[in-house]
Amino acid sequence: MSGPMSPSQGSSVPSEHETVGAYALGILDDAEATAFEAHLAGCEWCAQQLDELAGMEPMLAALADLPGSGSTPAIGDSLSARPSPRLVEKLVDDVAEKRAQKRRRSFYMIAAAAALIIAGPLAAMAASGGSDGGRQVAATPAQATFSTMSDKKTATDASTHVSATVAMAQKVWGTEAVLELKNVKGPLKCSLVLVAKNGQRVTMSSWSVPNWGYGITDAKTEDAKKPLYIGGAAAFQPNEIHHFEVVTFEGKKLVQVNA
Repeated sequence: MSGPMSPSQGSSVPSEHETVGAYALGILDDAEATAFEAHLAGCEWCAQQLDELAGMEPMLAALADLPGSGSTPAIGDSLSARPSPRLVEKLVDDVAEKRAQKRRRSFYMIAAAAALIIAGPLAAMAASGGSDGGRQVAATPAQATFSTMSDKKTATDASTHVSATVAMAQKVWGTEAVLELKNVKGPLKCSLVLVAKNGQRVTMSSWSVPNWGYGITDAKTEDAKKPLYIGGAAAFQPNEIHHFEVVTFEGKKLVQVNA
């Protein structure tokens, strides 16, 4: 137990501190309980220990049912009979240790959760190469997902020179896709359209392209040099998809990627 050392640790403590276990068990007489409560009002350590030892009375009562408990008081007598001092001390120490273990487990769980929170952005930076012009850059969620997908198809349109890579992953509900778009300048509003083998067309996502564009290799700013990564989803399975199109809101096809 934390706080002042107990007698079992080889150092004496005030008798009031020794009484906290017996008080928690409810085995003090009225005078002793009144004296301890007066001490408790000004002793933070005893208040803490009493809180930790709450609920020990049922444990003591349960001991009465154990085989060979002989001299241990019956359940109905647990508040009036006095167990031996060694039994009280053992119960106090056992409960304190169990609750200390619980606190340690809670601490380890919190530490593990904190490690995951810290590791998340680091993993995203690793997926994006870790840096951009000497400064670290965290990948977007779509970019991080794109890096984990193995099924990827790429195409570049000979007329518009827009380049696109579509990464796909089969799901029970259909297909998850992430588009990587390069060499496109704005201002534009565009959509990623899935064209199924049965001729159906489904818009998976849409976005705006700023004036400076995306994935422009000779751009003057770092933002314009970065590709666009954007996710989408559809109810079709990958084997039901014929191709993908990146089209403007005006209906102009910028690039087609066969599935």
